[in-house]
Amino acid sequence: MKQSNNTNKEAGIKSECSDKNCPFHGHVKLRGRSFVGLVVSDKMIKTVVVAWTRRLFVKKFERYEKKRSKINAHNPECINAKKGDLVKITETRPLSKTKTFVVTELIGRASKKESIKAEAFADNELIDAQKARIADKEQKESEE
Repeated sequence: MKQSNNTNKEAGIKSECSDKNCPFHGHVKLRGRSFVGLVVSDKMIKTVVVAWTRRLFVKKFERYEKKRSKINAHNPECINAKKGDLVKITETRPLSKTKTFVVTELIGRASKKESIKAEAFADNELIDAQKARIADKEQKESEE
């Protein structure tokens, strides 16, 4: 799927790329589903973890529950998404054991303040989970 330079510039894509798994400069075809999400991690080489939240209706309690989906996606050299960026990912053929999506568009770059806030929120979730586990252990010990 080759695109003109005008479209590439609008999507935040550089004109040159030597990545064979790039949908614009390589030999990977796009198909299937596409999602918009936030890059949660960019620690792997040429791979990013993209996450987004969704609401699921729980019939028993007649309320909505927040769920989070996380997917590993290939990060081409020409896009080079970083942690905190808002990206569009599209399905492709399997590129590895865990990667079947590729970053196709960089929608927005997150400011430093936003990325710090998101990181602090994730840390608070971990701390709350650890506190809950400790409280459960103490309760079990007191019952015994």
